[in-house]
Amino acid sequence: MEKKKMAVPLVCHGHSRPVVDLSYSPVTPDGYFLISASKDSTPMLRNGETGDWIGTFEGHKGAVWSCCLDKPALRAASGSADFTAKIWDALTGDVLHSFDHKHIVRACAFSEDTHLLFTGGFEKILRIFDLNRPDAAPREVDKSPGSIRTVAWLHSDQTILSSCSDIGGVRLWDVRSGKIVHTIDTSSPVTSTEVSQDGRYITTADGSTVKFWDANHFGLVKSYDMSCTVESASLEPKHGNKFVAAGEDMWIRLFDFHTGEEIACNKGHHGPVHCVRFSPGGESYASGSEDGTIRIWHTSSSAHEESDSALANGLDGKDKSVDEVTDKMEHVEIAKDEKTEEKIEATTNA
Repeated sequence: MEKKKMAVPLVCHGHSRPVVDLSYSPVTPDGYFLISASKDSTPMLRNGETGDWIGTFEGHKGAVWSCCLDKPALRAASGSADFTAKIWDALTGDVLHSFDHKHIVRACAFSEDTHLLFTGGFEKILRIFDLNRPDAAPREVDKSPGSIRTVAWLHSDQTILSSCSDIGGVRLWDVRSGKIVHTIDTSSPVTSTEVSQDGRYITTADGSTVKFWDANHFGLVKSYDMSCTVESASLEPKHGNKFVAAGEDMWIRLFDFHTGEEIACNKGHHGPVHCVRFSPGGESYASGSEDGTIRIWHTSSSAHEESDSALANGLDGKDKSVDEVTDKMEHVEIAKDEKTEEKIEATTNA
């Protein structure tokens, strides 16, 4: 496959500290959305196609390590170093509920049916919260063998997968029994896990390797060695023929899924890249970096030309609902007092 020059990315500013997690919503009647987590304690919501800022969720008192949107993109979730996971109204920016933990919350994920929230972190405990009964005590599954780094749902919410910060492997938990039913072995701790949109593959990044696993039988499908330590990888969701990977060397590389051949290499960030994710239609992918910026890269020149045209026309084609959301969230702010600022400094480097 011939290499082709990639278009200049859309650069999204706003965060004042490193961006450590990104998550796209599925396509909704109002388009699709991108949420970002940062050590500056404020998750941000953007239009997933244009990168336009929609709103900032104010309320955490420490670094936010994980974020996600539910399927209709009406609620957001975040996990923080302030020992809480929060559920937010994505239209107003209001906190719907705050779930207290006893240590840093490193990962969170909505179930496919959106009724449950799954969290994990430094406590080494996986918790499942019933969002229909948010005041009820969460269900806890067996203790994780290490500090939890990533979590994800698969098999129509029947299985949970998790990875640890300090030991290798991905563990698969049966939701009904709360027990580990399988462990995918890796030589290094897994820093990124992703279940493909069609449910066929699990994509992992560990050390300098990107691997693809069968999501039903858990066998290794593909394994590719990278030129640097990789922090994150994502499979193109529509055709599954490309994947993107990034890490310490600040470059975002696009590869052929079947051969591992490098298709493109994009430079622009000024610090290590902590997370990369494909948009739900595969027309672009986003990267978040130590430099505090998010960059959206288009996989084809035609998509970029369409984006340029929209920008030239003042984004007149943007859904009215997105404008309404922006209006609603522009004035959503929770003031930080001096104690809050001290808490941020104490926890952002956790």
